[in-house]
Amino acid sequence: MELPKFLLGDNTDYPDAIFIIHTDYPRFIINLENDEVEWLEDFDPSDEQELETEAGNLIQQANDFYDREISRYE
Repeated sequence: MELPKFLLGDNTDYPDAIFIIHTDYPRFIINLENDEVEWLEDFDPSDEQELETEAGNLIQQANDFYDREISRYE
């Protein structure tokens, strides 16, 4: 199955939270309520520099995805 790069998620146990799930490497879930990121990958110390560089870009893409999805509801 081919998944989209980003998925929008919610959960009634967290009524104020909006989750964006990134399905490509490096996989993560970001809670847009507080910008908390949960990485779903184990990283080697050698990967940390690349992760720091790429993380900002991916988080911005997640926010852009959310904005695009919400604009389609309006």
